[in-house]
Amino acid sequence: MKNFVVIVNKSLAFFTICLSVFLVFCVLWQVISRYVLSVPSTVTDELARYLFMWVAMIGAAYTTGQHRHLAIDLLMLKLTGIKKSVVGLIIQVAIIAFAAIVLIYGGCVLASSTLASGQITPSLGWQMGYIYLCLPVSGAFMIFYALVDVISIIQHFSGQP
Repeated sequence: MKNFVVIVNKSLAFFTICLSVFLVFCVLWQVISRYVLSVPSTVTDELARYLFMWVAMIGAAYTTGQHRHLAIDLLMLKLTGIKKSVVGLIIQVAIIAFAAIVLIYGGCVLASSTLASGQITPSLGWQMGYIYLCLPVSGAFMIFYALVDVISIIQHFSGQP
């Protein structure tokens, strides 16, 4: 299981880095084309906006898995033993519920209704539904990481390695 988690971590990190690098090049080209060439590129402006959505959502899933997301852990720092495990389980269940309801269900409804309506991006001509797929994709990864944490907490609580 740990090997699979490492593969997922490296894949998400690589994917996010690639999107970020592409995003930087899009913005750089936008600046060059606007201020140096005096011919602004509308395609890179729109592409940068959608790349930023994907970077933010996939990056949020990655940071959730790395336990580097925004957290208020004052309570967790004060707790020990079984109380800390129970609160940890409650937190992971809350993450799973949020990701399942808001990101996966809501994201799938948004993507499918947008695909059904035929809405396309103005400059690129892409289906907006595909761009909104960043929501359920990131939600699935967040649930994966939360389940890994639940298994780890249960194993720790039961005394298994």
